[in-house]
Amino acid sequence: MSQAPPSLGSPVVRLEGRDKVTGIARYAAEHTPPGCLHGWPVPATIARGRVSAVRADEALALPGVHAVLTHDNAPSLKGPDDPILAVLQNDRIPHWGWHIALVVADTLEQARAGARALEIVYEATGHDVVLSEDDPGLYVPQAVNGGYPAVRERGDADRAFDVAPVQLDATYTVGALHNHPMEPHAAVAQWTQDGRLTVHDTSQGSTAVRDSLAAAFGLRPQQVTVVCEHVGGGFGSKGTARPHVILAAMAARHTGHPVKVVLPRRQLAAVVGHRPPTVHHIRLGAELDGTLTTVAHDVITQTSTVNEFVEQAAVVTRVMYGSAHSRTTHRVTALDVPTPSWMRAPGEAPGMYALESAMDELATALGMDPVELRLRNDPADEPDSGREFSSRGLAACLEAGAARFGWYDRDPRPAIREEGPLLIGTGVASSTYPVYLAASNASAHAAPDGSYRIQVNATDIGTGARTVLTQIAALALDTPVENVRIEIGSSDLPDAPMAGGSSGTGSWGWSVHKASTALLARLGEHTGPLPAEGLTVFADTARETSGPFPYARHAFGAQFAEVAVDSRTGEVRVRRMLGVFAAGHILNSRTARSQFIGAMTMGIGMALTEGSTIDPVFGDFTERDLASYHVPVNADVPEIEAHWIDEDDPHLNPMGSKGIGEIGIVGAAAAVGNAVRHATGVRLRSLPLTPDTLLPYLL
Repeated sequence: MSQAPPSLGSPVVRLEGRDKVTGIARYAAEHTPPGCLHGWPVPATIARGRVSAVRADEALALPGVHAVLTHDNAPSLKGPDDPILAVLQNDRIPHWGWHIALVVADTLEQARAGARALEIVYEATGHDVVLSEDDPGLYVPQAVNGGYPAVRERGDADRAFDVAPVQLDATYTVGALHNHPMEPHAAVAQWTQDGRLTVHDTSQGSTAVRDSLAAAFGLRPQQVTVVCEHVGGGFGSKGTARPHVILAAMAARHTGHPVKVVLPRRQLAAVVGHRPPTVHHIRLGAELDGTLTTVAHDVITQTSTVNEFVEQAAVVTRVMYGSAHSRTTHRVTALDVPTPSWMRAPGEAPGMYALESAMDELATALGMDPVELRLRNDPADEPDSGREFSSRGLAACLEAGAARFGWYDRDPRPAIREEGPLLIGTGVASSTYPVYLAASNASAHAAPDGSYRIQVNATDIGTGARTVLTQIAALALDTPVENVRIEIGSSDLPDAPMAGGSSGTGSWGWSVHKASTALLARLGEHTGPLPAEGLTVFADTARETSGPFPYARHAFGAQFAEVAVDSRTGEVRVRRMLGVFAAGHILNSRTARSQFIGAMTMGIGMALTEGSTIDPVFGDFTERDLASYHVPVNADVPEIEAHWIDEDDPHLNPMGSKGIGEIGIVGAAAAVGNAVRHATGVRLRSLPLTPDTLLPYLL
């Protein structure tokens, strides 16, 4: 009896799951071709200046050391498409941790020993690494991350605030945060005699890495192959090519051997991006019934002197709540710090922490329930653009979440519920994330034996992309999942965008669906047996994804948290968290729940444990490993529930899906912070909420 094709949302088990738990799956650092050498990157230990000299005689005399690459002898790059990739090209040091040398040896241990033997002479100059609200270098950028305008205004936000019956004026801060995926960044590079370059890299998109390598080394893209079959997390830090892949390719060309470069975890903080610190000044004005009249969200943040990256932290406020008057602005200053980059829900995560904390404070000022305040200001159209929402499930998420959580059973008064020394409180926050889609290519092949093969250069960063794409193809081809084989993770496959911005499944899935549908039609037209080579159809979605789109497309959600605060120590424990999300059709309930729960767990870390502080004297991040940068562990993770509202939104893609990888973190930190305020009566406006910051208010 033949098996039926899977229905949309079926909890199909990850296709590569067994390979991962049995060690068959190979990550970038586990590829070791014959004759492979090992490179150890050497970071700068000053915050700004230049390298006067790298004395390598002692290092080169050590057993196994083949080469020491510096700006004096490293291969010249033709034109890297990102300034952070221009390593070993000159003597400039723009920030602490910038790579200034690479030691290449037979073994990792020998390369590390060689790095320690180097004598490096610096010429240090003054540096500035601390973000301040009165920094004279603050400026308004032309645009922020994502290409959004830095400033948007409707009406007169300040005048409306001055006459508002109820006002909230507060400043919130979120410190720097680091991605810290479990798998460090790694690359293995090998050149052939005809000038081809093959790299195994840990990346969120090998097409983009291929293009970056081709630009840097003056090659045609067809001369470069980047393979990325499995990735142990990225959270944005592997979204583009990073310096390690350039160093590996440089060393391989210089030595004539394959070279493996695995960044030590303590180097990640300086060279693979981070979420920059942000300061949020929010002013809300409302009528006595809770109707918002004005919303102002002004953000300052930092970038580096290497490349401008501006966290779009106020953009989310343009989407959330209706008001007659609005202002959202961004200002940034270039400091002697590492270049910021994407970290899960860039912009939305810090921006919604500030906005949703402010909404909670406004609810208190109004004497109004926080859920009811959000429902009162849920707009019919996108406030900033005036476009109609393709679907907006925020109200449904709030209402369903409140019912499941038992929200209305709580005593709204703060610092009332006690269990011995523990203070108990509950909090809520909304969340949202935009729908991004990019052009993708895919091929679908039918074999004479009745099986199918799908090829698309997607990247599975641990989300279950292989499985979901196979489900999409099987459904379109009207065949069981077991009858479809998918190939992903190589730039030799049809080009596809990276895994990022919660856009991967929607983008790749659209091209897979299009190719599979076209193949099914072609098979329907074919008479007789298939030829020995089978039939193949190629598809791309450049036309479908080119825009402009008439609708505002976003996912929405609501998160509820209960915390216990120890009045003796200031320690906060999250007892339970519940999230309800509206993200179109869910394509695999098993992998979707994993994504939602994982993101909410990351939000707990953002609220309570994670933080990167920069040393103003030395210019480095002090928390550079998992012993000092505290990500949540099993003991920190309570009962977490993830639910969703199924949306039938015809304005998205053939699957009717929205991205789900990031929305789970967006409201989580604010929900926890609001619960802490309810438990203690204390409103802290800076993350993380660590015992040392909270305890003075409890004594």
